[in-house]
Amino acid sequence: MRYLLPFLLLVALLAMLVLRGYVNSEIAADHRVRNPVGTDQVPEHILDGGPVIDARSKTEPATSVRIPDHHIVLTFDDGPDPEWTPRVLDKLKEYHAHGVFFVTGTMASRYPELVKRMVDEGHEVGLHTFNHPDLSYQTTSRIDWELSENQLALAGAAGVHSSLFRPPYSSFADAMDDKSWPVAEYIGSRGYLTVVNDTDSEDWKRPGVRTIIKNATPKHGKGAIVLMHDSGGNRSQTLAALDRFLPSMQEKGYEFTNLTTALGAPSALTPVSGPALWKGKTFVTAVGFSEDVTGVLVAGLSVVGVLVIGRFGLMLLLSFVHARRVRRRNFRWGDQPVTQPVSVLVPAYNERKCIEATVRSLMASDHPIEVIVIDDGSTDGTADIVEDMRLPNVRVVRQQNAGKPAALNNGIAHARYGIVVMMDGDTVFEPSTVRELVQPFADPKVGAVAGNAKVGNRDSLIGAWQHIEYVMGFNLDRRMYDVLRCMPTIPGAVGAFRRDALDRVGGMSEDTLAEDTDITMALHRDGWDVVYSENARAWTEAPESVQQLWSQRYRWSYGTMQAIWKHRGAVFDRGHSGRFGRVGLPFVSLFMVVAPLLAPLIDVFLVYGLIFGPTGKTVAAWFGVLLVQLICAAYAFRLDKERMTHLISLPLQQILYRQLMYVVLLQSWITALTGGRLRWQKLRRTGVLDAPGAAPGARAAVGADHRRPVG
Repeated sequence: MRYLLPFLLLVALLAMLVLRGYVNSEIAADHRVRNPVGTDQVPEHILDGGPVIDARSKTEPATSVRIPDHHIVLTFDDGPDPEWTPRVLDKLKEYHAHGVFFVTGTMASRYPELVKRMVDEGHEVGLHTFNHPDLSYQTTSRIDWELSENQLALAGAAGVHSSLFRPPYSSFADAMDDKSWPVAEYIGSRGYLTVVNDTDSEDWKRPGVRTIIKNATPKHGKGAIVLMHDSGGNRSQTLAALDRFLPSMQEKGYEFTNLTTALGAPSALTPVSGPALWKGKTFVTAVGFSEDVTGVLVAGLSVVGVLVIGRFGLMLLLSFVHARRVRRRNFRWGDQPVTQPVSVLVPAYNERKCIEATVRSLMASDHPIEVIVIDDGSTDGTADIVEDMRLPNVRVVRQQNAGKPAALNNGIAHARYGIVVMMDGDTVFEPSTVRELVQPFADPKVGAVAGNAKVGNRDSLIGAWQHIEYVMGFNLDRRMYDVLRCMPTIPGAVGAFRRDALDRVGGMSEDTLAEDTDITMALHRDGWDVVYSENARAWTEAPESVQQLWSQRYRWSYGTMQAIWKHRGAVFDRGHSGRFGRVGLPFVSLFMVVAPLLAPLIDVFLVYGLIFGPTGKTVAAWFGVLLVQLICAAYAFRLDKERMTHLISLPLQQILYRQLMYVVLLQSWITALTGGRLRWQKLRRTGVLDAPGAAPGARAAVGADHRRPVG
């Protein structure tokens, strides 16, 4: 399910986009228009005949018909339009007039209620193709497709088929040429009457109301098929002209009728039933659904895009504020620096490959510490390795396997000092890390401190991507959250806690899989400040395979959702807890749980825009967003004094890495909504870290086979 459901959702989204593009003439549309050619192949009686051409007979030559005197057939092309068609219908209804609406399939399928209104109010509806191409360029199979899709839209919208057809870009009968006439013949062979016009109002030029009326008025009481438009642009002049033209011509004895009524022929509309009706309704329903869903997604993506850009701007601003504050020469956390010893807890489960490097890095610390390694039932001799090192101030506490929260609580119980530092068993500290990490405790309001976790194994592509994420996504975030006083997570790799604060909130909780996020939120709710120490650097081993990364982020994502739900009551709290609930929780919920679900839309719309949409604008928009991210990433790297070379992989990270995070988050949502439970995910360690403080020879000691992911 973790792969199938996201794949099906993306396929469904792509299908909706394709359908939406199809009915908006972005896909399969042909906008070419042929210039006139000779008329040698067109019969003279057609060129000199009326605007209704009947080529349906297989044995008789084609004929043409004129409209009887004092009859006007108003025809409206290119609709229905949601703004103008209802107003045209209202005007016809006001003067008890009828007409023929030649609708395109794209518009009819998007606004079916207007087609139904046309039929219900006694007007005739004709075909104007589906995508409005010049049919002289098209093959017979494409012409059949245009007709059948147009009929499909009519069936779904109003439950009818029509035998009237008007070719796009047509005008008078004498404009037929050697390219358009074969099309009219073929259309006739398919059972349609081809309807052109003999009176063009030219309303599409918007020449003014008086000119439109003049152009639409037949001469000497003759009948006419008048061409107007109810779509394709501003039709206010058409409406104003109708308001004067209809009563004026009626006073002169003209009757505004349907085409078949004027000719004394049976109605051009035939009811549809059975499979054809349901097929049409299904199509129209699917079009409506795709329009609504993609419209909502586009709007949602726009809103999220604005919020994300705003968040980037806020991160840059507040990170700058944070850096200026803590880097002032006279900046101090309190009156006196923290010099008392602290307890460092190292929970370990099967950390044989890296535990020695971890402990030795702590032994190089320039701050007085005791080290407590809590062996959580390891089966690889982790505890034995630490004990055999026989290092001063290093103790091993063994327990049966009970999970990381239980191991940390056990370590807290054995800790001698009032400040407790927690780290992972695959992490190494720099000599100054502990000292930098505990200095904020000089402020009595500080209950916990988040350190600066860095990726040590960044030599692979996945490692480089995580390196960017840690520096930009985590540490830049922590600077912002520090200023906002709503830090959501103290990283498990490097964090420090006031022991009194831990005791007051009941220690590390096993309620969630993100115990670091849970305890941080609990401290906020208890009134403690949580701050960020940028110089307390810790080098951790990041997952080195997609499977390991997925397992880790799945646990983080699901655990974060659990913690948000657990502490949702903070929204209604007062004081420090309420501030966190109304600032921190919404931030985390929106940008870590909700917004990432829309991440694939960026790439789907990118691909769609490149293929079917305005390619230049699409590329410019995508690179614009990438530029904003690059600026944020470059600033974050500058703050952390990191080399910019790793940012070369940022564009690829934005395309591929985001999809993996989407799958992880979606699967977490599925787990949460279905009430499933997630097991603790243990990564296979390699013990390879490129970081200050790593044990000499650590890389050489681990062969290539150990770096290969398992399972």
